Amino acid sequence: MWESQHVVSRSRLVAGAAVHLYTAIGTVLAFLIVLAALDGDAVAALWIGLAALVIDGTDGMLARTARVKETIPWFDGALLDNIVDYLTYVFAPLVLLWTTGALPHGPWGWALAALPLLASSYQFCRVDAKTDDHTFLGFPSYWNVVAFYAVVLDLGQPAVAAVLVVCSVLVFVPVRYLYPSRTQALRTLSLVLTAVWVGTYALLLVQHPDPNPIVVLLSLAYVGYYVAVSGWLTAAAARRRRQVA
Repeated sequence: MWESQHVVSRSRLVAGAAVHLYTAIGTVLAFLIVLAALDGDAVAALWIGLAALVIDGTDGMLARTARVKETIPWFDGALLDNIVDYLTYVFAPLVLLWTTGALPHGPWGWALAALPLLASSYQFCRVDAKTDDHTFLGFPSYWNVVAFYAVVLDLGQPAVAAVLVVCSVLVFVPVRYLYPSRTQALRTLSLVLTAVWVGTYALLLVQHPDPNPIVVLLSLAYVGYYVAVSGWLTAAAARRRRQVA
């Protein structure tokens, strides 16, 4: 009996460690994104970014299935996830924006790059960055998505600068943003549409530098859905607060 429990415990330990290693791979991917960006291969950087997105979108589910908090209680998986996310969602995408010329070179470019770097440094240290009902509070540092559209749609420097400034400010605005894999409201629809968006991401990279307008519209439609649902979630949370008051 004791031996059986010992084997199960050891297998759970291995499973938990494997999940943490899976998450940690994101640090390597961030390094490869930076290397690809410095080599001038923006498309390769975005393919690697897609792999990082897939890992980030699935490691939480795997962690909950493996019950890593119980299996390896002395290891802070949430901290690891934040480190990986900062590297893959913030730092590496800003390097890509710089190397592709989406940011102006010189002091103005440095200042624009500093805005999301500093704003996200604040956000990743907020204890309430993820709400109890599984939404993000404040713009959730999707700078990788900004870099993706900047490259595939060949956005000019003024457009990129405007997005960086506005989204950096939105980090500090208490708007609730959809957490596609965890927000319960419309969860199935959100997961399906997110999978479709990932598919359009890959298609647009394959089609680069001549994206199909229909694929572009499908991709941007998801962004519209994300913004609309986030607004609805924010309004619903405000109504609940008023009712409680």
